[in-house]
Amino acid sequence: MLSTPSPSLHLTQFSLPRAIEMASSTQFSLTFKPSPSPLFSNFPRTRFGPFTTARPIASRFKVLASQTGFFTRLGRLIKEKAKSDVEKIFSGFSKTRDNLAVIDELLLYWNLADTDRVLDELEEALLVSDFGPRITIKIVERLREDILNGKLKSGSEIKDALKKSVLDLLTSKGSNTELRLGFRKPAVIMIVGVNGGGKTTSLGKLAYRLKNEGAKILMAAGDTFRAAASDQLEIWAERTGCEIVVAEKENAKASSVLSQAVKRGKEQGFDVVLCDTSGRLHTNYSLMEELIACKKAVEKVVRGAPNEILLVLDGNTGLNMLPQAREFNEVVGITGFILTKLDGSARGGCVVSVVDELGIPVKFVGVGEGVEDLQPFDAEAFVNAIFS
Repeated sequence: MLSTPSPSLHLTQFSLPRAIEMASSTQFSLTFKPSPSPLFSNFPRTRFGPFTTARPIASRFKVLASQTGFFTRLGRLIKEKAKSDVEKIFSGFSKTRDNLAVIDELLLYWNLADTDRVLDELEEALLVSDFGPRITIKIVERLREDILNGKLKSGSEIKDALKKSVLDLLTSKGSNTELRLGFRKPAVIMIVGVNGGGKTTSLGKLAYRLKNEGAKILMAAGDTFRAAASDQLEIWAERTGCEIVVAEKENAKASSVLSQAVKRGKEQGFDVVLCDTSGRLHTNYSLMEELIACKKAVEKVVRGAPNEILLVLDGNTGLNMLPQAREFNEVVGITGFILTKLDGSARGGCVVSVVDELGIPVKFVGVGEGVEDLQPFDAEAFVNAIFS
């Protein structure tokens, strides 16, 4: 990998009159020296609390607008990984695929006279997999119309049209699946959701993936309500080799912890600050208000932050995740979803439902227990996985 140039301005000290004299005839030049560390190197891990002095760490980057390409490349690298990890996606949606396998049997001996019966059973298969009534009816009626108009003349053509319909739904409303990290360092990502959805685990797995792509990661333990949350995140920090900011006092405000973490990230030259938050029911108004305070606290430190607010949704809940998603989006403005535990669920159709209902992209899916099993969402790979 090429090392990132680190600008250093070389000036010689002069007395004031001499400096004024030379300014009229001399121009200062800006020279670049290569950084001694490669872009994708390992970083030392230091743990510290928000109210203690951290050990100085050599920064690889200057916070310059000219280096905005780093975040663009980071987002694209992660998305490219999704294409190379198709096998994980395929195995992760095995239960949904088993539910939909009946479609192949229906279409194998399809003929025009059986159209109504076949489409009724196809509709049932989609509903069982939590595609949702509105989407299911839309897909089935489009297939019926194309069959009656003579556009689809075989079972294989019907299946291809079915896959294309699902893919079109995902790409038309949820195409921005790359992480949008802006151009100021540090980029800030807030992870939100209800208790038990897998927030802290998802944050740890996301840190692992970003770290492996060369980003310098700082974790912020903003879940100040759950006693074991900070301990759990510290384990993930140890496991991934990332640094972490934790509250040293009991009953610390989450907004204060996140604010301190982002300040550290800014001062110490971190690329990304990952902010954990307390789990909360979407119906608890006071706790939802706290999320607004966290968002405002982060924005005061870095203008435009947080760059991403990712809502973690449990795939086992199926269509029941939709009310949660609506409420969180209304309160803080969700930029993307992380759908977890899909490997243990036959309700993979909820991926399509949540995108179609809210027009917010799915950015990651959890398809296993391993540290590498938080996969960047790729719509085409998903469709091929459930309709193999």
